[in-house]
Amino acid sequence: MNGQEFLGGNAIFLALAAFLILCVFLGVRIVPQSQKHVVERFGRLRAVLGPGINFVVPFLDRIAHKVSVLERQLPTASQDAITADNVLVKVETSVFYRIIEPEKTVYRIRDVDGAIATTVAGIVRSEIGKLELDQVQSNRADLIGKVREQVAAMVDDWGIEVTRAEVLDVNLDDATRAAMLQQLNAERARRAQVTEAEGKKRAVELNAEAELYAAEQQAKARRVLADAEAYATGVIAEAIKMNGIEAAQYQVALKQVEALSEVAKGAGKQTILVPAHALDAFANAFTMLKGRS
Repeated sequence: MNGQEFLGGNAIFLALAAFLILCVFLGVRIVPQSQKHVVERFGRLRAVLGPGINFVVPFLDRIAHKVSVLERQLPTASQDAITADNVLVKVETSVFYRIIEPEKTVYRIRDVDGAIATTVAGIVRSEIGKLELDQVQSNRADLIGKVREQVAAMVDDWGIEVTRAEVLDVNLDDATRAAMLQQLNAERARRAQVTEAEGKKRAVELNAEAELYAAEQQAKARRVLADAEAYATGVIAEAIKMNGIEAAQYQVALKQVEALSEVAKGAGKQTILVPAHALDAFANAFTMLKGRS
């Protein structure tokens, strides 16, 4: 074997080895965790390669698109909208999304960010147009939920998942803001008047309750006195029953003495005229008292 034949045989071997190495290099694809690769064969979709080691057919398959599956945020967008009560508002929105099916995204939509921004703007205007201004301000969470739900349904055909859709702010013009401030002040004044009126009403109710309680206590006191007098009357009646007319005369005489004692009280400057029969009663009372003692 001469040198030319040796070199020719080695050249073929080297060429074959180089071809095999090239096939291996072209056939083995390592995909990062944050990406998915779209493979085409003769211009048509062949497969979607996930993270890790993948194999393709060299010279027939090619990586047409390398798509990131990381979550993305659209720039904060601002659009005008008109509420149901004809108030012009400026709404700021922000959307977060990620691509979950790149074979749909690369073949069905060209500008993903622009398409999502346009979709969000249309949905926000439509939803705000169904609500009055007060409802837009107070039901922000419901508005965000409806926007997120409708945006997710619209972009589903593009292989996109909307993770968050936020209504960041609802701005008003100066005239509308001044009118709302005036309305807010009027509402606060009305609440203050209502609170004052309720306070006065409560004070009247408490005063009435206090008077009722006092009347009830007086009635209870009168009832106790009446019971005491009834008891005393009963004792006197029992004494009369047991001792006859003398017990009754004794009680009358005792009352007469007490009455004359009350008449005698004073500052000493008044003149008291006492009938003669009163003096006789007074003497009789002392006689009976003496006899009782």
